[in-house]
Amino acid sequence: MKLAQRVHELAESATLAVTAKAARMTRDGIDVVSFAAGEPDFDTPDAIKRAAIDAMKAGQTKYGKPASGSPAAKQAVCTKLARDNGLTYTPEQVVITSGGKMAVHLAMQALLDPGDEVIVPRPYWVSYPEIARLAGGVPVFVTGPEENGYKLRPDDLRAALSERTRILVFNSPSNPSGATYTPDEVRAVADVMADRDVWVLSDEIYDQLTYDGQTAMSFAATGDKAYARTLTINSASKTYAMTGWRLGYAAGPAVAIKAMAKLQSQMTSGAVTFNQAALAAALESPPEQHEHMRREFDRRRLRMFERLVAMPGVRCRKPTGAFYCFPNMSETYAKLGVSGSAEFAQRLIEEARVAAVPGIAFGMDEHMRFSFATSMDRIEEGLDRIERFLA
Repeated sequence: MKLAQRVHELAESATLAVTAKAARMTRDGIDVVSFAAGEPDFDTPDAIKRAAIDAMKAGQTKYGKPASGSPAAKQAVCTKLARDNGLTYTPEQVVITSGGKMAVHLAMQALLDPGDEVIVPRPYWVSYPEIARLAGGVPVFVTGPEENGYKLRPDDLRAALSERTRILVFNSPSNPSGATYTPDEVRAVADVMADRDVWVLSDEIYDQLTYDGQTAMSFAATGDKAYARTLTINSASKTYAMTGWRLGYAAGPAVAIKAMAKLQSQMTSGAVTFNQAALAAALESPPEQHEHMRREFDRRRLRMFERLVAMPGVRCRKPTGAFYCFPNMSETYAKLGVSGSAEFAQRLIEEARVAAVPGIAFGMDEHMRFSFATSMDRIEEGLDRIERFLA
């Protein structure tokens, strides 16, 4: 039987594929240290769980009304964005989605026509190009300098813009690099976009996971022109350890949000109703409920970075956000006899029993992505194995 061409052209999520392989090996009794998943190893805080349980007991088990999100969840998003990001939105400017990935899907489906270009800074989250292609868009990749954490400079962006450009994807802090744009760097990018008829999809899913005194400035907060053209995407997954709850949201101009909500009404009918009570509880929770996770990620970050840069043939920028190190491993390829990051990752899991995502999945074949969202003991064990593998 024939399958649609879009399925043949679609790349599988490399992060989920590596994570699944590591899980299969573990089930078979093989001790694998996984640095693959972008998933906190902490449990969801009890107060958030209780909110969902209470909502279920109260009968919030029907279709969401409206499909775009419950009033309480939308108001919690507005409160969070005002408190943490300096952004003022009304509930009509918010849509609650089944995960942050769905928010990105809805945005691109709502904004792109066939042939429209989407500027995707490299390295990129594995799903951006594929989601753009599914919406009929054409990804245009642009790379900032490695010595600046691959962050875009104004001239890099100007060179990539064309009359077909419809969306700029902006991700800070970055998955996979962990780089965080400073407020001045965000403003510099916003200045380039100020007078262009281009949407900005600002993925801020790691905005509460920053280190070394760094802050993550929202793109829409740079000024009125940016606010009028920006869709701010976020999720409960990373900050609150809620990856399995599948809760995301987008905020932005009402015309775009309404279009996204219209699409969602025909796709998922909205996020799980009682889970939206948990989202509201998470966004309204006091910082101490989740700050301990950020502090522990910080401790792990420093240790992983310290050990990676001490390994021969490895260079790495210190991440200032998210929970990944993204070292350049290319100087080790010749000694190991591998052709690139995919072969490196294959040998690493088979010979060293360490799972990591090859950089080619993020558009950077010289790199590997290592997640430090796992215990310090496992980090030390995994890095010991990598050291032996490279020796």
